[in-house]
Parts: sequence; C-alpha cells; structure tokens
Amino acid sequence: MVKKGKKICVLGAGNVGATIAYTLALDGTANEIVLVDINKEKAVGEAMDIIQGTVFTSPVNLYAGEYCDCQDADMVVVTVGMARKPGQTRLDLAQSNINIIKAVMPQIAKYAPDAIYVVVSNPVDILTYAIIKSSGIPESQIIGSGTLLDSARLRSRLAEHVGIPAQNVHAYVFGEHGDTAMIPWSLTTIAGMEMTQYCTNICENHNHCGKKELYDIGEDVRTAGAKVISLKGATYYAIAMTVRRICESVIRDSDSILTVSTLTNGRYGLPDVALSLPAVVGARGIERYITPPLTDEELQQLHKSANALRSVIDSLDI
Repeated sequence: MVKKGKKICVLGAGNVGATIAYTLALDGTANEIVLVDINKEKAVGEAMDIIQGTVFTSPVNLYAGEYCDCQDADMVVVTVGMARKPGQTRLDLAQSNINIIKAVMPQIAKYAPDAIYVVVSNPVDILTYAIIKSSGIPESQIIGSGTLLDSARLRSRLAEHVGIPAQNVHAYVFGEHGDTAMIPWSLTTIAGMEMTQYCTNICENHNHCGKKELYDIGEDVRTAGAKVISLKGATYYAIAMTVRRICESVIRDSDSILTVSTLTNGRYGLPDVALSLPAVVGARGIERYITPPLTDEELQQLHKSANALRSVIDSLDI
C-alpha cells in the first residue's frame, strides 16, 4: 500500500500532548495524528474533541490508538511523564520520568524505528540524553525541544523592550532548559545589527540601559515557565507551538537553525551531556551542528550549565 502524507504519533494525552495534537491538526502539518496514552479514555476524549472541529481545518485523520498504531510514523512526539508542579524544578522530575521513558521507548521504537523523535517531557535535556544512550535509535533522530521556547521568549521580551516586531530580533538561549540556561548576548542581532550597535545608534533608551536591564530580561526568560505554572497550574500553549515549529522543520525539510537539545559531542569542550545549541533541523532530524564563537564569559556560563546537567546525570540510573 502506498503511504499518503505524513504521520505523527503523540505519546501522552495530558495538557501538553493534547495541545500539541490540537496545534498540529490546526496547522495541517500532518494528515494522520495518533494520540497514545496509558489512560485510554482520556486519549479517546481528547481525540474526539479535536476531530469534531476539523471540518474547519485541512483534512486530518486524528485518533486515539496504541503503540502499534504508530507503525511507520514519520515523527513521534514524547510528552509522557509527570508534569512539573508549582515550586518544583524540572530536574526534580528526573528519575521518575526516566523510569517512565525507559518503559515506553522500547515499545514505541519497535514500531517506529525510523521516525524522528521530539522529546518534550521534563527534564528535557536529561531525558533526551537518556533516550539517546539507551534506545538504540541514532542520535540524529532524537531532538529535545530544549531552549527553543526559551529563545522564543527571549526574542519576544527583547522585541517588547525595543518596541519592534519579534521577527526582527534574533537571539538564542543556550544550555539547560532550566535554571542554568545562559544567553550568548554576543550573538544577538536587532534589525540586522549587532545588539550593541543597535543599542548605541538606534535605540532611544541607549543612555538609560545597561547590564541591569539585560539581567532583568534574562531573569524574565528563565522564570517565565515557573511564573505561568504558578498562575494557571501548567504550561502547554507555547510549548505546543514550539513543537509544531520543530515538526514543520522536519516534515517540510526546511533545514531550519533551531536551539534544540542534542549531545554536545565535544563542542566547546563540554562534557558528555545533552543541552541546547544551534542545529540544522530537516527531514533526517539533526542534519548538522552550528557552533558559533562565544566570548570567554559566555563559554564559562555554558560550561557551568553543562556541568550542572552532568552532575544530575551521574546521580541517576540511566
């Protein structure tokens, strides 16, 4: 039988998984979406709720299924595990979610060995590392959502600060998707100019702005997720849009440069961990790596982030 269109399997029908399925259905990224959850009734209910409105979207076959229904999926989005609670760090979730992932991955991998896997469950860097090391799936096919959302938050926050659309701001967050994330300000551009040039020559606030403002912006980005969780109990809309962006890059083979979580593989002399650095994402997953030059201070911050992740990895049963 000839396969038609693209197929995405979403593991986990909680707030994040269901919202990702909904976002993908709206976007028309795939024409077949399978929602799998240990709570089968929840998966069926979420699928029904989405599919009943798809008369207003591009045609999509969205349904609740089992692992076997993910046979020959082009992509698998992994959202299984416990969600972060108010006051809890992503790393607090580590061992319990690793145990869940280790139970789930062998069951899905036998049906979709050639799929591109997008890891969303937290702590995303630790789980990405664990899946790469234990699943037998080539590392190029495993992409952690990493700091792509953090980078989007940074671009949005900077755009608000200078009063221009976010599309004209390019900025990245590197390292852990968590408390030790760092911002390589030397790589930031605004309206096509290096940030320092824009701030000096264009921005009306340049005489009233400095390191404190940059620090405040960085703190806003680092604490954004925790703030949303404290206000509404969970985050799921922004990460769903982030995952849609990764899926789009793979399905459409767009070779987009995204800050996603992958193995360091010796870049910047970092220890063996998974964290976010720029990578070219296309049909084969991680097509190649981008390693831009950093300042000495930025390198120190990146190593601090990697070392924090390594210390957690060393304490876990992976």
